Amino acid sequence: MLVLLLVFVVVLFGLGFFSPLWWVAAAVLIFALVHYGRGGNRSWGRRSDSRYEDYGEYRDDRDREDRWDRRYRRRSRGRRLRQDRRDHERHG
Repeated sequence: MLVLLLVFVVVLFGLGFFSPLWWVAAAVLIFALVHYGRGGNRSWGRRSDSRYEDYGEYRDDRDREDRWDRRYRRRSRGRRLRQDRRDHERHG
């Protein structure tokens, strides 16, 4: 849709060589694309700037990351303790 609008702007700009009124129409269209195409509900072809559409997705992702961190923190903690014990036995 955005590509079609950009093509339309180019056509209007080209027609502006015959009548300056077409340049005004192209400028208004460009203004509308820039002004209303910045996200939100009225955006054209753009996703929301937010990574999550609603709180449920955020909560699910946060919980998944917490489970991952707990799982691998335990594994790495055990690995660190074993390594510290070996270092202590070597140098102690």
